[in-house]
Amino acid sequence: MTKQEKLKQEILQKTKEYYELVHKPVQEKKFVDGETRVNYAGRVFDETEMQYLVDSSLDFWLTYGDYSKKFEKTLAKYLGVRYAFLVNSGSSANLLAFYALTSPLLKDRQVKRGDEVITVAAGFPTTVAPIVQYGAVPVFVDMDLKYANVDVSQLELALSSKTKAIMIAHSLGNPFNLRAVKEFCNKHNLWLIEDNCDALGSTYEGKPTGTWGDIGTSSFYPPHHMTMGEGGATYTDNPLLKKIMLSMRDWGRDCWCESGIDNTCGCRFSQSFGTLPKGYDHKYVYSHFGFNLKVSDMQAAIGCAQLEKFPTFVEKRKENQKKLYDGLKDLSQLHLVETQPNSDPSWFGFMMTLKDDVNFTRNELVEFLEANKIQTRNLFAGNMTRHPMFDSMILNQDYRVIGDLKVTDKIMNDSFWIGLYPGMGDDAINYMIKKIREFIFIQNINKI
Repeated sequence: MTKQEKLKQEILQKTKEYYELVHKPVQEKKFVDGETRVNYAGRVFDETEMQYLVDSSLDFWLTYGDYSKKFEKTLAKYLGVRYAFLVNSGSSANLLAFYALTSPLLKDRQVKRGDEVITVAAGFPTTVAPIVQYGAVPVFVDMDLKYANVDVSQLELALSSKTKAIMIAHSLGNPFNLRAVKEFCNKHNLWLIEDNCDALGSTYEGKPTGTWGDIGTSSFYPPHHMTMGEGGATYTDNPLLKKIMLSMRDWGRDCWCESGIDNTCGCRFSQSFGTLPKGYDHKYVYSHFGFNLKVSDMQAAIGCAQLEKFPTFVEKRKENQKKLYDGLKDLSQLHLVETQPNSDPSWFGFMMTLKDDVNFTRNELVEFLEANKIQTRNLFAGNMTRHPMFDSMILNQDYRVIGDLKVTDKIMNDSFWIGLYPGMGDDAINYMIKKIREFIFIQNINKI
C-alpha cells in the first residue's frame, strides 16, 4: 500500500469515527412522546454515505465523473431501463424531460409552442412549469379522490387536435392508472412523461413506475425516497430521446465527448454543421438550446451509497404505511388514500382527507398535530391554478381546464399528509396514530 493509499484509508476510517460520534447518536436517539419532533421526512444515512463523499472530495473531480457514471448505470439496472442521466434536481429532471420533447429531431412528434399537454393541478408546480415556460398549453383534468391520482375518465374530454403529450406525477408514491393512461397515449400517439419524483421504488403490474412512459423523472432532494442533497435523474429506453437529453443537459452541444475528453469521434475538425464553416470545432457545435443541468460527482457519491440500501428504504416505507392505515382506517371522519389496483407503492407520504360532514376543518386538525410536534404537509399546490403564478395567465389561451376541478378543490381544502419515511420507528408511527385519534375523539365529544 502506497503512502497515498494509506493516508486515504486513515481519512476514511476517521470519517467513520466522526459519523459514530456525531451523527449516529442523533439517528438512534430514543423517541419521546410529545418531545421528539416527528418530521414528515428526513435523511437516512450511515458512515458509508460520508465515506463515499469524502472519497470523492479527495479526488477533487468536482463535476460529472466516475461516481456519476456508476450511479447512472446502477439506477438504470435497478429500473430495468437502457439509459439514466443524472441532473442537479428533480425540477431539472422535469425540465429536461419535457424540453426533450421539443427537439426538432422528433420531426412531426415535436412538441411546439401552442401544443397541449394533459396534466393535473393537484401536485407540485415543477411538473407543469416546463410546459408553461416553453409556451405549450397545460390542460388540467380532475383527480380521483379514492386513489389521490388523475381521473382517467377525463382524458378523452381533454383531448384536442393540439394534444401532444401527457405529463403527470404519481401522487405520494401511489401510481396512477398506468394501464389506462398508457393505452390512451398509444391510441392517440402521445408522449408520456411520468413524474416519478415521489414514487421511486413503486411498481405497477410488476413493472417500475417511471418506466411505462417515454421518460421518467426522479428527485433526490433530502425528503425523497433517497437523497444526494440536491439531485435528480431522467430515464428512458428510447435511443433518440437519450441523444436529445444528453445534448440538452450539456448546454445543447452536439458533441458527446465526456467532460475533460476531446475528439472521441475522431472527426472533431472535419465535419459540417448548419452554416458554420467546415471543420468548426465539434466540441462547440450546438444542436439544441440547452442547459447545464449536471450534478457534482460528490453528490453522486452519496447517491451510490443510498442506492446500495435503497430496497430496505422501500420496504420500510411500505411497512410504515400499513401501520398508519391499520391504525386509522376505522375513523369514519377521514378518507384514507387507497392503493391503486395492480400496484405496489413505495409510499412517499400518508394522505388523508376530511369527509364532507365533519364538524372540524383541515386547519384545526393540522394545527393540533403541529402543536404536538407532528409535521404536516398539504398536497403541495392543492390546485395550482388558484395560485398567484396563474394571475397573469389567460384561461383557454395559456391553459385549459376540464370541468370544474371539484375533487382538486376538495384536496386543496380538506387534504393533508404526514410522513412515513424509513427513519421513523414504531414509536413515532404509534404516536401519530394516537394524536389523530385523540383529536377525533375530542371532536366527537364536542359534537355531543
